[in-house]
Amino acid sequence: MNILRSAVLGLTLSLSCLGAGAQSYKMTLSGASPSGLWTVLGVGIDGAVKASFPGSTVTYQTSGGGLANIALIDQGKVELGIAHDAELRIATEGGKPYAKPITSLRAIALLYDWAPMQMIVTKAFANKYGIRSFDDIALKKPPLRVAFNKRGNITEHVAVKMFNAIGVNLEDITKWGGDVIYAASDEQGDLIKDKRIDMFTNGVFVRTSFIVQAGDAVELVLLPVSEGVIKKVSRELGVAAFVVKGGSYPWQAEDVPTVALGGLLIANAKMEEKTAYDLAKALHKNISKLQAAHPTLKAVTPEFLASQKIIPYHKGAEKYYREAGLLK
Repeated sequence: MNILRSAVLGLTLSLSCLGAGAQSYKMTLSGASPSGLWTVLGVGIDGAVKASFPGSTVTYQTSGGGLANIALIDQGKVELGIAHDAELRIATEGGKPYAKPITSLRAIALLYDWAPMQMIVTKAFANKYGIRSFDDIALKKPPLRVAFNKRGNITEHVAVKMFNAIGVNLEDITKWGGDVIYAASDEQGDLIKDKRIDMFTNGVFVRTSFIVQAGDAVELVLLPVSEGVIKKVSRELGVAAFVVKGGSYPWQAEDVPTVALGGLLIANAKMEEKTAYDLAKALHKNISKLQAAHPTLKAVTPEFLASQKIIPYHKGAEKYYREAGLLK
């Protein structure tokens, strides 16, 4: 009886330990639109967490984008969010729309940093006014009809800063006889195909479909950005220099320098250290789930996850990355 009692007690303790060690998470991830890159990133993140912690669910929630997600994280309304590096720079410095600097933000992982600002003009317009580079717009002062992304979108903000960096304010464009239009990505493509604009600017992955389709309908030029503008905007907004490789589009033979936006998975500093540790571990150990979410994400490596420098890593994520040899 004593032997049997000891065996049962040992089995009970073993099962208890197994139960205590099992961990699952139920979290909400705030992204942007119900479709697009951040949605598939949500699928990849959910898959990685599920693979490491069976029974877990990371539910994707639509929102107004990174600026809105930062506020939701700061207020503790969601556990996770995605935001651009430029949006995080604005938030930590207390720029609009925030009333004061936000200090609660912590990184879990860098997800990508290759969404370049693409300054695209029709070839006919470029030839007519002798525009060979983005800087030439300030020199030539053409009657430019240009489309920015919708107001409040970070790519609109970065584009305006890029124009400012060459000495051009939006009022200058209208003074020259041009026009400034705000339009979402697909609408930008339709506008240039219909010859209702001469140029659009957007921060999206190379070969995003609306650009490819516009280039099939109208001859386009991807304008190179000068080193001075790249340095100024990178310093101000935390974006990085980027080169769109020659041949990325059939109508773009040469390498074209510009700046690119990056996307980060973020949390509140108040998140439990173990939770942030487990999230970083899940993304590292199941990185294939992220890589499979979108063709361009195949470039994500374990080292890349731990390479951002815009905001501090959560101490739990940092602890994991150091143990894994990804941070020194």
